[in-house]
Parts: sequence; structure tokens; C-alpha cells
Amino acid sequence: MIERDAIAGAEGAATANRPAIEIAAVTQRFGAEAVPVLDGVSLDIAENEFVVLLGLSGCGKTTLLNIIAGLVPPSGGEVRVHGQRVTGPGGGKGMVFQQNALFPWLTALSNVAFAAVNRGHARAEAEKLAHELLALVGLAGAVDKYPFELSGGMQQRVAIARALALDPEILLMDEPFGALDELTRNEMQDELLRVWSARRKTVVFVTHSIWEGLMLADRVVVLAPNPGRIVLDQRIARARPRPRTDPGLIGLYEEIWRALRPDGRGERRG
Repeated sequence: MIERDAIAGAEGAATANRPAIEIAAVTQRFGAEAVPVLDGVSLDIAENEFVVLLGLSGCGKTTLLNIIAGLVPPSGGEVRVHGQRVTGPGGGKGMVFQQNALFPWLTALSNVAFAAVNRGHARAEAEKLAHELLALVGLAGAVDKYPFELSGGMQQRVAIARALALDPEILLMDEPFGALDELTRNEMQDELLRVWSARRKTVVFVTHSIWEGLMLADRVVVLAPNPGRIVLDQRIARARPRPRTDPGLIGLYEEIWRALRPDGRGERRG
């Protein structure tokens, strides 16, 4: 009995210490010529960690995000979420895209409530949750507005609220602020951090902006292209909110910039 309890305790400890996301030797090839897009990418992401995938166009960062989401199967390797192999969408994963894909015929409230209903909430309960989430993202006064009546930043706030309505354990974000002007983008970064602090999801965020990564991330993971591979895994040990004039961030910017240089000089550092 003691031995059995000890084994059960060890298994429980292993489960508790297991990363939220385990990416193991993932490769991806596309097309008839099997062009390599990702080559042996391995990465562990902890529970509630905010990780930014950063790289130049063509490095495979969106492909990797889609593999984590279960939208694309890898050619090799595997991804596990809380110990379970990813074989398709769902399973506690929510997605926010650069194009918010809101239903134009539904109000902000109805867009968010739609996701909650799909999760199994009754309509009244879904609308109550939608009100709470829209207030959380700063849109309590815009619940009855349609997407065309909202700015780009407001539309992305609705998209984030809709993703949260699914109550995902993991939030996957594919350049969600890439189409916004710089001022709105900075405001949305601050808003996302506020929401993340309140809800504490595990976040994987794709961007090509070094400063965006420095503002948001616990870790910035840099991918190099042809084929996609990790060349830098940089922890950002700076308290939030982070002023953009922080000399420490400027030094990290230079480190990440050197890793991004397409001259093949950098190897993975972490």
C-alpha cells in the first residue's frame, strides 16, 4: 500500500510539473516537393506563461501556432497540451487571428454570447458572461454596436472577449494587432496584459515586432527561416508594465535583433 501510494504521489507530482504545452521535434513540410517549413522544433511552455514567437516572414511561426491549435497536423514530431497529444482543434485551446472574423450581422454582445452558447451555456447565462467579458476588455458601453461601428482596436477587443468566452486554458494569438496603427497597437498591448493578469491563461503570441515581444512576453522565442528553427529562447525578467525607454529592454532588443539577422551566424541560446 505504501509503495502504491508512493508511485501515485510521484505520478501526481510529474503531472503537476508537466508543461502546459510540449512541442517535441516538430517538423513540417508542404507541397509536392515537401519543402521544409519547420525543422525539429522543440519547446516547453509552462502553465500561465506568456510566450511570444517572433521571426521574419517565412520562419514558420504561424505554421507552428496552427500546429499547436490542431488546425494543421505536423509532418513529424508531436505537440501535447496538458499531456494529451494534439490531434485537432478544441481541447482547451482558443484562437485570436489578425483578421478578427467577427460576425458582421451580430452585435458585440451577440458575437461573444455566440461563443458561450457553443460552449454549452444557456442563452441568458451566455449573455451575462458576454457582458462581463466585454466589460473586462473595456467595452461595457459598446455591447449593442455592430463590428462596422467599432474601430479596429475595439473589434480586436471583441475578438479577445469571444475567445475568452470559450474559457480556454490556452490562448493562441496570431499577430492580432498587426493591422492596427502604432498608438492603438500599444494601447491593445497594455489591454491584453491587463486581461491576461486578470485571467492568467497560457498565451502563445505570434508577432514580427521585437518591441511587441519585449512589452508582452515572459519569454521571446526567435525562429529563423529556411527551414524554421529556434535560434534564441530569451526570458524577459522585467517587471510589468515595461517602459519602452528601459535600458535593459534596449539591450534585449539588440540581442533579439542579432538573432533575427539572416546571415546564419547565430545558434540557439537559452
